[in-house]
Amino acid sequence: MRPVIAIRPEPGLSSTLELGRELGLAITGAPLFEIRPLAFDLPDPALIDALLVGSANAFLGNAGNLARLTDKPVYAVGRNTAETARSAGFEIAAIGSGGLQKVLDQIAPPTRLLRIAGTERVPLTPPDGVTIETVTAYESAPLPLDPGLLKTLSSTPIVLLHSAAAARHFTNECNRLRLRINQIELAALGPRIVEALDEPWRSIHVSSQPTDRDLLEMVRDLCE
Repeated sequence: MRPVIAIRPEPGLSSTLELGRELGLAITGAPLFEIRPLAFDLPDPALIDALLVGSANAFLGNAGNLARLTDKPVYAVGRNTAETARSAGFEIAAIGSGGLQKVLDQIAPPTRLLRIAGTERVPLTPPDGVTIETVTAYESAPLPLDPGLLKTLSSTPIVLLHSAAAARHFTNECNRLRLRINQIELAALGPRIVEALDEPWRSIHVSSQPTDRDLLEMVRDLCE
């Protein structure tokens, strides 16, 4: 079976590897980023109706700051983010399945949202009557490519890309290490990620829905 490589940061990496193995993939990986919490100032909680969260990383290392907001419901991008929010003491207003914009589109006005985001985030357009204030709670710090992956990267693998930042940094690392890019196949979580790619990869595939399961099921089909 074709080797599959995951390079997303923890804690998401472990869940991707676990799900990939459940689906029968020959999957391995190492993080190409490290999630680091950032200090931020909260706005007045009285001016916030709910939280909008696009990643479970928003809750890592920020428990003390966010504890002031546990009475605010969370609109979560997906199930993993919702489970992390629940573990941090939050109630869940809605769980998305097709990206954060689709979650936002379903929020009824008037609603004042606080978006808990990372340094890299997708642009959003709120519906009329819905306002968004944003705080930056974490960053994804780039890491060098794990030398333990080099042998697998020379075996015509499929590499999973969960963000545009991962696409750019992985490209830079492959060029730095003089890897044969035209022998590497890519599987991206969404079309925005593909826009960050401009090298002659062997091929690029995009998941039909921006969920880990959809991405990995697509890869399983490619491997069969």
